[in-house]
Amino acid sequence: MNKRNKVQKTAASKRTCCFMGSIVVLLLLGMGNPRVLFAQRKITIKLASMAPENTPWGGALNRMSQEWATVSNGEVELRVYHNGVAGGEADVLRKLKLNQIQGVVLTSAGLTLIDPEIMTLSAPFLIRNDAELAWVLKDLKPVLEEKINKQGFFTLAWAKSGWVKIFSRREVFVPQDLKRQKLATSPEMPEMSQAFKIMGYQMVPVAMNEILVALNSGMIDAVYQSPALVGGMQLFGITKHMASINIAPFMGGIVLNQRAWSRIPEVYKPRLIEVSRRIADEISDSITQLEANVIKTMTNYGLKVNQTSPEQEQVWYADVEGAMPVLLGTTFNRELYQQINGILQQYRSRR
Repeated sequence: MNKRNKVQKTAASKRTCCFMGSIVVLLLLGMGNPRVLFAQRKITIKLASMAPENTPWGGALNRMSQEWATVSNGEVELRVYHNGVAGGEADVLRKLKLNQIQGVVLTSAGLTLIDPEIMTLSAPFLIRNDAELAWVLKDLKPVLEEKINKQGFFTLAWAKSGWVKIFSRREVFVPQDLKRQKLATSPEMPEMSQAFKIMGYQMVPVAMNEILVALNSGMIDAVYQSPALVGGMQLFGITKHMASINIAPFMGGIVLNQRAWSRIPEVYKPRLIEVSRRIADEISDSITQLEANVIKTMTNYGLKVNQTSPEQEQVWYADVEGAMPVLLGTTFNRELYQQINGILQQYRSRR
């Protein structure tokens, strides 16, 4: 090899080394600054919520959106669609699977559409108060999240959304009082309707947006719903009685599809989860006060709270327990029910 060729080869080698050195420096800088690695990779998560924007859920989701932008350095945008503009729970779940939206806020009914076993959490009178719900969820959240995540989703957070109560045209203190009245049920929850039918109730399927018309026409006499929803829909003008006993917890869950979650850089995920779960806890706290305020407001406008005695409550519990052998394995998952019941028995024995 002549002297000229040796000089050219040496120069080329130096240029290669300089280029590779620059790449190494950029990578090292990127490790210290995630924005270098993920620049120009902004990810938009469209989140659908049925809740009005002017409710605790709506305000909390807006705060969550702002905090997601902060902890991800603006690279993950959470765009919230409030007020059910994206459709009902069945609609948004379909869109979630198609990736037309990437996240949804679901009630207990919506979560049951993902995995029917979750309906067991809302078995009538199984979980009876806030303390019992907190105790059960402490052990059960990982189990429920695994069931949801196996269906191609990622469970971001859970929040309590209040308690389902009985609102009726005539007073209700014991089961027989309600069995004499026609009770509305959601067409999207046939399992729950079947459970009440087995116990001897007169069930009438009515869509949510038709409940007021059905009450006015005499088609139904009673509903089991969240007080906040009854207040918002002005149903208490006809269903002037509310039984004080809690029927079942009303839960909310924030769920993403796995496709969207996998696109988010791993470096941001722990903080996004932390933010989401902290805000979900704030929702749970605010819902408790909101529910109390709504009930107080409704009583100011004529709602009568039928205060059930401990003895009357035992009548409700016995009524359900008598039907449970038929309901387990059909309406409610036997294994999950026994697991929840075991947790509750342990909790109650310590009090």
